[in-house]
Amino acid sequence: MNFRLFNHLNKWTWGFSKGAESWNGRLAMIAFCIILYIEVKYSFSILSFLGLSNL
Repeated sequence: MNFRLFNHLNKWTWGFSKGAESWNGRLAMIAFCIILYIEVKYSFSILSFLGLSNL
């Protein structure tokens, strides 16, 4: 395993970089899991909560 590449992907930098894209993907997966959990647990759509279900 190339540890230089691994450390470069985990580095927090601003702008368009491989590290930023990696963090963006991780945060998007966490947000997706939270939204899925809320919808399953409460049987309530996030879109209807935001008032966007009737568009």
